[in-house]
Amino acid sequence: MPLLASLCYGFFRFVRIGCYMIKSQLLCIALICLWCLFPASAIPAETMAHKDRSSLPITIKSNEMSADNKGKTAIFSGKVVAKQGDITIFADKLVVSYADKSEAVEKVEAAGNVRIIQQNRTGFADQAVYDSRNGRIVLTGSPRVVQGGDSISGKVITYYVDDDKSEVSSGGDPKARVEAVINPPARKNDAGSR
Repeated sequence: MPLLASLCYGFFRFVRIGCYMIKSQLLCIALICLWCLFPASAIPAETMAHKDRSSLPITIKSNEMSADNKGKTAIFSGKVVAKQGDITIFADKLVVSYADKSEAVEKVEAAGNVRIIQQNRTGFADQAVYDSRNGRIVLTGSPRVVQGGDSISGKVITYYVDDDKSEVSSGGDPKARVEAVINPPARKNDAGSR
């Protein structure tokens, strides 16, 4: 009798554990179905892709600085280095413009030997305008962007920082051309060291 009781107890325990496992699996399936019904694409693209850097501090170092409170601008000159989040801008001169009401940084204009670094990308130009609120950098004056061994140049390069996309144009000049150098994967490391 004790053997039969222990077998019955073991059987019912097995059935109870089996039911628990089935309930767990059904819960997982239900959660997966809910996730499929409400994918990440249901979240507005603005909240996913756009990282508003306007709330991040900007650290600027330069040889000189002058401010115009009425004009809502600050001018930095001489070996300027500006950093906001993961973007660093190097230039001879930097003009920071503030918004009228909020006094937040509206845009940053760089001129002379401009170099902009974000992660593994470096942009070079004579001038650049960085719109922090919209996450956009416009490079003009012989602009060129390098990433690893690859590069692209044109008359105007617009880079959307948060969307990881760019537009390169000839600026409407029929003589100007867009030029891209794309290395095969095996040569990217070699090209980057040249």
